[in-house]
Amino acid sequence: MASLDETCASLRAQITATEIQLAGLKRDLANAEQAARSEPATTVESQLEDQSSDGRRWPLIPEEYKRYGRQIIVSQIGLKGQLKLRSFRVLLVGAGGLGCPAAQYLAGAGVGTIGLVDGDTVEVSNLHRQVLHRTKNVGKYKVDSAIESLRELNPHPTYIAHRTHLTPEDASTVFQNYDIILDCTDNPATRYLISDTAVLLGKPLVSASALRTEGQLMVLNNPPRAPGDKTGGPCYRCVFPKPPPADSVVSCADGGILGPVVGTMGVLQALEAIKVITAPEIDGSSDATTARPRDPPSLHIFSAYSSPLVRTIRLRSRRANCAVCSAEATVTLDTIKSGSTDYVFFCGSTSLPSLLGPEERISAREYNQRHAVTSVSSQPHTIIDVRDEAQFGICSLDNSINIPISNILSAGSSAGLQGDDSGQQATQVPSWLPSEVASPDSTNPIYVVCRLGNDSQIVVKKMKELGLDQHGKRFIGDIRGGLRSWREQVDPSWPEY
Repeated sequence: MASLDETCASLRAQITATEIQLAGLKRDLANAEQAARSEPATTVESQLEDQSSDGRRWPLIPEEYKRYGRQIIVSQIGLKGQLKLRSFRVLLVGAGGLGCPAAQYLAGAGVGTIGLVDGDTVEVSNLHRQVLHRTKNVGKYKVDSAIESLRELNPHPTYIAHRTHLTPEDASTVFQNYDIILDCTDNPATRYLISDTAVLLGKPLVSASALRTEGQLMVLNNPPRAPGDKTGGPCYRCVFPKPPPADSVVSCADGGILGPVVGTMGVLQALEAIKVITAPEIDGSSDATTARPRDPPSLHIFSAYSSPLVRTIRLRSRRANCAVCSAEATVTLDTIKSGSTDYVFFCGSTSLPSLLGPEERISAREYNQRHAVTSVSSQPHTIIDVRDEAQFGICSLDNSINIPISNILSAGSSAGLQGDDSGQQATQVPSWLPSEVASPDSTNPIYVVCRLGNDSQIVVKKMKELGLDQHGKRFIGDIRGGLRSWREQVDPSWPEY
């Protein structure tokens, strides 16, 4: 008992010490946010003047020369570039697969103020690619976990945590305190919100995305110009005037992602941000004669399994009828804040409607009770798993047949016909379906399962359109909630991925 009491006392003491440390960090954060709102960005010239006026011989402290020396001697950076980095305030929207490596390299490069916006918490499934987070921080706000790692990397920058999801109401308030924005998010509605707000506030934007083994990168609104000024860089709406159909948007959770792919895109975001920050002024500055021209607006497409790895597509300048950056702009800060510019409506709902009626669906528990392999009353039936081959290889139900939905949808309905000698009640037999399953003599039920219960509905509907239900004589339905519900209702040991 004495040993247990000592352990409890030690843990209480650690909790108390941690709470005191947390309170101190919160005070530091409040002070930093106050300073970020009230203190204008320091120019390189003013830093040099301050250095000479206070008697210091060098503009950087000795430790900074050691820390950043390898990049200061790069001709494109130099001392002036390093001082620019120290004076700039960079905001990253998203502290996930893109935001983590981007923030690491910006902090390592010595950016003066780094803000992170994210309302999510760290999950185990994040750790293979979101490299700032640690196992011990599962359940912690991503921004807090990221800043904890960044402080260990470089204590010099000011780190500001915004523990919230970006909304139209607060986007402009958050953005106005920063000089450049990095879009590290993963959904279209937020991408349009970020781009619109950045353009209207005159902030350059570095945007990237990644899925599976591919990624995209763009530098937008560079140079930043007021709406109607044709010399400004294009915005996200210029490149994508219309959002993709809502049902075609695939998340990393559904489509998968290779860690180094999203890491590569995040590192490239940091690189492009550094290039924007340290670029010599070319409009009326003393360096105008030697300054290199800005890179033309381009879309860089990365593909891990292609050669070459990167392809570049030259982008056009601002669209003449763009809703946000043209002379005919209809999107303003007021329409964004008031909600008149509805991003969810513009991009469509991401929640898929139910395509099947209750009588066409069965719960995982009910399917198990009816057709469990170990049950003596199990009835003959067919179970079709429409996940891709890689997911099917992770786990699958007993006796299930793997037919990926991509094969089903790409095959169309131009298959042969099968029916009786009179030609009546002809049924289309698709090439992807085993002939014994499609036999008109069989009335055994067909169940379709997928990961979450969305793709399975599409396939059931497709099979019925092909007449495989024999005009209602044969049951064709799906397992509601997919294999996730199987884990919840039947087998808790089922792999969760």
